[in-house]
Amino acid sequence: MEKKEKGLRLGRSLNYRIPPIAIVVGLAVMGIGVLIAYLLDSVTQLPEDVVGGIVAVFVLLGIFLLYGIKVANQWEKAIILRFGRFKKLAGPGLFWVTPVIESIANWIDHRVMVTPFSAEKTLTKDTVPVDVDAVLFWMVWDAEKAALEVEDYQTAITWAAQTALREVIGQMYLADILVGRAKMDAELQRIIDERTTPWGVTVQSVEIRDIVIPQDLEDAMSRQAQAERERQARVILGESEKQIAASFAEAAQAYINNPTALHLRAMNMLFEGLKEKGALVIVPSSAVDTMNLGGLSGLVSLAKDQQIEA
Repeated sequence: MEKKEKGLRLGRSLNYRIPPIAIVVGLAVMGIGVLIAYLLDSVTQLPEDVVGGIVAVFVLLGIFLLYGIKVANQWEKAIILRFGRFKKLAGPGLFWVTPVIESIANWIDHRVMVTPFSAEKTLTKDTVPVDVDAVLFWMVWDAEKAALEVEDYQTAITWAAQTALREVIGQMYLADILVGRAKMDAELQRIIDERTTPWGVTVQSVEIRDIVIPQDLEDAMSRQAQAERERQARVILGESEKQIAASFAEAAQAYINNPTALHLRAMNMLFEGLKEKGALVIVPSSAVDTMNLGGLSGLVSLAKDQQIEA
């Protein structure tokens, strides 16, 4: 793929891009020259040297037009050099290049370009090796600078983005990288844009795609997160116990000077426990004597027996 792209850039830089309209016009001129030479030879019986000269003139004119007519796409600009010096920007659309005198040094694409880049095994500020993948969105805003200020602006942008990514990673802690991607994107965009602005290139945005950390560290962070969740659960449980204790203390204030209410509440709790099938309730003997719980238990048992017989 890289060899193919280099070949395309080389072909464009050597002015080998011939549009179909130039081929049609060039061949048409050559055909017209051959036809005129044939008609003149048939009618006036001109010497062969003269006929050959006419054909040669039209052939040269056809080649001249073939290499002189150029077409740039809507998103392109052509860099025109005259005797090696910058002359003008041409395109989009149809334009003329004088063969031999003028040449097209490069074709500049003005569309938004996407360049993936990465930083492998880069140490953070707390010496943790990470692999980071990112995507750069950029475009050429000054075709003249992109062609004249840097040899290969696409390769230069890729290297500038990669070095900027390594620089930013080295200045941040791992925790900040993991939770602060938006901040990292903005910082990368600022640094890369400063480096590429002299080349006529502007950076629209940078997006971090993936951050890979060592497996051992990932496992340790997972255990740490689990321990933190358990700690929070215990804290919440403790807060709940405190609230329950406070509720019991508040309820006890209602019974502190009302033994009858406390007696009724105890009887109700015992009844609720005994009415469940297979329930076993252990009650202190003092409570049985003071609250007549033995009689209450007998009534509950009698009620259950009558319910079964029914």
